[in-house]
Amino acid sequence: MLYFTKTQKHLFFLILLTLLPFLGIAQGIIKGQVKDAQTATPLSFSTIRIYNDADQKLVGGNIASDAGDFSIANPYGTYYALVEFIGYKAFKSPVFTISKDKKTIDLGLIQLTSSSSTLDEVVVQAEKSTMELALDKKIFNVGKDLSNAGGSASDILSNIPSISVDAEGGVKLRGSDNVRILIDGKPSGLVSFKGGAGLQQLQGSLIERVEIITNPSARYEAEGMSGIINIILKKEQKQGFNGSFELISGTPANYGVSANVNYRHRKVNFFINYGISYRDLRGNGKLFQNVFSNDTTFTLNQTNSGSVKGLNNNIKGGLDFFLTDKDIFTASYLFRRSDVRRITDFRYDDSNNRTETLHTITYRQQDETETEPNSEYSITYKKNFDKKGQELVADVRYLDYWERSDQTFTQNGFWVDGKPNPANTKLQKALNDEAEKQILLQVDYIQPISKEGKIETGLRTSFRDMTNDYSVTQQDASGSFVPLVGLTNNFVYNENISAVYGIIGNKSKMFSYQVGLRAELTNVTTTLKQTNEVNPRKYANLFPSTHFTLNLPNENALQISYSRRVRRPTYNDLSPFVTFSDQRNYFSGNPNLNPEFTNAFELGHVKYFEKGSLSSSVYYRQTNGKIESIRSVNSAGISTTLPLNLVGQNSFGAEFATTYSPKKWWKLDLSWSFFRAVTDGSNVSANYKSDTYSWFARQTSKFNLPHGIDLQVRANYEAPQQLPQGRRGYLFYTDLAVNKDVLKGKGTLTLNILDVFNSRRIRTVIEGVNFYSNRDFLPRQRQINLTLSYRLNQAKSASKPKVEE
Repeated sequence: MLYFTKTQKHLFFLILLTLLPFLGIAQGIIKGQVKDAQTATPLSFSTIRIYNDADQKLVGGNIASDAGDFSIANPYGTYYALVEFIGYKAFKSPVFTISKDKKTIDLGLIQLTSSSSTLDEVVVQAEKSTMELALDKKIFNVGKDLSNAGGSASDILSNIPSISVDAEGGVKLRGSDNVRILIDGKPSGLVSFKGGAGLQQLQGSLIERVEIITNPSARYEAEGMSGIINIILKKEQKQGFNGSFELISGTPANYGVSANVNYRHRKVNFFINYGISYRDLRGNGKLFQNVFSNDTTFTLNQTNSGSVKGLNNNIKGGLDFFLTDKDIFTASYLFRRSDVRRITDFRYDDSNNRTETLHTITYRQQDETETEPNSEYSITYKKNFDKKGQELVADVRYLDYWERSDQTFTQNGFWVDGKPNPANTKLQKALNDEAEKQILLQVDYIQPISKEGKIETGLRTSFRDMTNDYSVTQQDASGSFVPLVGLTNNFVYNENISAVYGIIGNKSKMFSYQVGLRAELTNVTTTLKQTNEVNPRKYANLFPSTHFTLNLPNENALQISYSRRVRRPTYNDLSPFVTFSDQRNYFSGNPNLNPEFTNAFELGHVKYFEKGSLSSSVYYRQTNGKIESIRSVNSAGISTTLPLNLVGQNSFGAEFATTYSPKKWWKLDLSWSFFRAVTDGSNVSANYKSDTYSWFARQTSKFNLPHGIDLQVRANYEAPQQLPQGRRGYLFYTDLAVNKDVLKGKGTLTLNILDVFNSRRIRTVIEGVNFYSNRDFLPRQRQINLTLSYRLNQAKSASKPKVEE
């Protein structure tokens, strides 16, 4: 006879409950689709709960798919369904009975309406969560995060779990800098030449939400090893006139005005977003370096401080024209101009172990003016057919970008006794003109098959032409400026990428799948005109993707996915132009870089419960030809950093994110990410190998205090990390924000402090065969902002949604 402990019995009972849907128990199917009542937009991942009509107890449930569909297996009985989505009035269905004679209950199209009421031209609506979880992406409603008030798009990304932003504005996702950044789902000139650094010029108040897609399907371009960050700009489609306005004031200087205005009259919807801001970013740093040459050690102690003053204008306007109820034509125009003045002061103290005393002192100042105008034109046509789920979307856009950088470097050298050192006194100029023109054509089509399935297919082609005309000159004894050898050229980059993809997906009861294949043809040619160096590259690749989803009882869901990704060297990776601001530390691209390819696997889980939600995932990425920046130092102490292809990298990781409300007045967001990365750079040097374990954690608490005051506290921690050439130290910083509604509820006043303790310092140690360097850098000092937001016929916050029966 078998005997079971109490714990074993409980475990057996739990397993039995989990397997009930798969056993031969008499049960039926409850299905339907959830959409927005006004826009007919599917409400992806809305919550459906099934209650027993007799005792009102919860007996089952599920979450809707990306298209708003749901299908729930449930035993025979009499029930009702409760359908909910954040920011909408909940829907309670009529009572229904599942029986042998009626095994399928179709609730049909369930249209949810915004939980709003009008009061003095102000719409009061249920507040969306800061973070919404789905299986294949996380959605962050950035306007609900108090610390984002008055910040740039770059500031907003730095407040999102799994994302880190470095001192130069470079964006990393799960520790990888190979992430694809899109604006409204498409490439944008805002993140072209400078990558994520261009987001420092985009005002955060123009952003509605940010979507993080960690393992994209074949419908997305294959670029982006670690995934996609999709930034959605604000645009309303409500009837009548509505808008929001924002005033910003901060120290160090941060002043701005923005407006998001919408007017819809019947079939025409006009929208315009405008923002103007002036910012003064101040930072400082220090570098200690030893260079070993024969029996002598040369020591450098370097300090630098500077400010970047920028005037930024952003405007996006356009219209939606509803030709019919099923045909929408959208045209838009985006213009951005940034005018920047950058002044950086350097001091270099040189000594060696022979004299054991300070030998020379050098002062150098960089004075740069930078102008960046950027235009983007787009036309989109969307057609919904009579058959449910059948649609066609065609998109055409043109990007036109230009930048001029004019720099003057004044250098003065002195001996340790204070006497001038003429050999180390220089006056140099650098002129850099960059331009880009890009045309993007894309067509996507969805064809439903069977009851729940669909086929997706699409075509995409893009043409990019970019140039970088640069020269560095130095004043000679006669006062004339002569070019420096190797630092003057014209770099031309021509790219054409064409793609076709197909996806098939279906679902049955609790299981759904999606399998896709994308084919891309890449044709890239780089040319250095002065030296006539031409480097053509042409290659074709296949990028498969698979996603399998299992919807479990009690609002649980599992998904396993695979995709193949590519990182093509970007323009900045390839351009040999050398940054010349720091006389001792040069950075440039590498025209001989090859693409890196990654196989990405991920297992994800989502659980919704009454007071919050929990998302978890584990992933593995195997990368060939890993692109990594490598630093070398010559015998004169001059360092050069440029990207190289390493053998590869294997990385493993786990992520957890949860939203939880312990009390009605306390909302808690927690995220934690752990990863291991094994990097092999032995093809460059036998020493360039690393096996690192690291983790990131972020906690955000929002408190609803008396008198309508909200308080938010965020703490961020990044653990130390090994690099192929050294290590990066830990990073810790805290943000604080408080807000209160004013002007009879039409406005909100927010005070926030970013990096309260001035602790967001980046510390790195880099070592090579002949050098050791230790760097400590504070990219931006503590920032204090005061922001006033005003809403006209738009939503802010409200109470819990009411149930409509």
